[in-house]
Amino acid sequence: MTAGGHGYRPVRMGRLESQWTTVHGLSMHARVSIGSVPPDAPRVVLVHGVGISSRYMVPTAVRLAPDYRVFAPDLPGFGKSVKPPHVLNVRELADALRAWMDLNDVHEAVLIGNSLGCQIISDLAVRYPQYVLRAVLQGPTVDPQGRTWRQQLVRWLRDSQREPPSQAVIMLRDYRAAGLRRVIRTFQYTLDDRIEERLPRMRNPTLVVRGTRDPIIPQRWAEEATRLLPNGKLVVIPGATHTINYAAPLEFVRVLRPFIDGACSHLPEAGA
Repeated sequence: MTAGGHGYRPVRMGRLESQWTTVHGLSMHARVSIGSVPPDAPRVVLVHGVGISSRYMVPTAVRLAPDYRVFAPDLPGFGKSVKPPHVLNVRELADALRAWMDLNDVHEAVLIGNSLGCQIISDLAVRYPQYVLRAVLQGPTVDPQGRTWRQQLVRWLRDSQREPPSQAVIMLRDYRAAGLRRVIRTFQYTLDDRIEERLPRMRNPTLVVRGTRDPIIPQRWAEEATRLLPNGKLVVIPGATHTINYAAPLEFVRVLRPFIDGACSHLPEAGA
């Protein structure tokens, strides 16, 4: 399915504030929406990718904030969160996210991830399904046919030329804050992780989202990942890159809203 761009209502903008939570003795930072939403509004958790913080989730978060309770945590070691003594692998990052959700009373949430965030969400959904009401895997890594440093670096360089220049500023700042060792080690954990082995065990409704200009996630892999999911659906956004959450938030939110609200079968068609 391809997401079109016509007949969509204007998107209101919400506000976020910083919040700190002590998780396993370490302070975790999160950007949290403020303002009144209906008491039964879904809770939405945005999960960032490798080395970067929740900062690049802000364009999507503020567009969801008027209607949902939105949380965008910095996972341990990244952004404003404290660095743990060792670099956490995918499973440990998922455990930290689960603990943070517990402490903030965020259960049965809609989890939206980009890149490595998708791997973390898939791990959480398989081991702790009660936390994941619905999942959005936007640009899910790693393509099994591209699981080498060289392949990923080539794809990443291609994508970086297509992303907004402002994203490079955020990325470099966040990489510097995390430290080179942590970024490299986390990337290795990303390559070692086998998301394709977990996807068939994700029972919750799951939306896979890909941009047509994303060289990191080929269409072939996006389709394969969707087929592996027992309850999956694929939406392709024309012209979008790997970080749709930052570079194309309007189009992304258009796809997200009906899915968050439970209307997966009514996602917008091309030209709708």
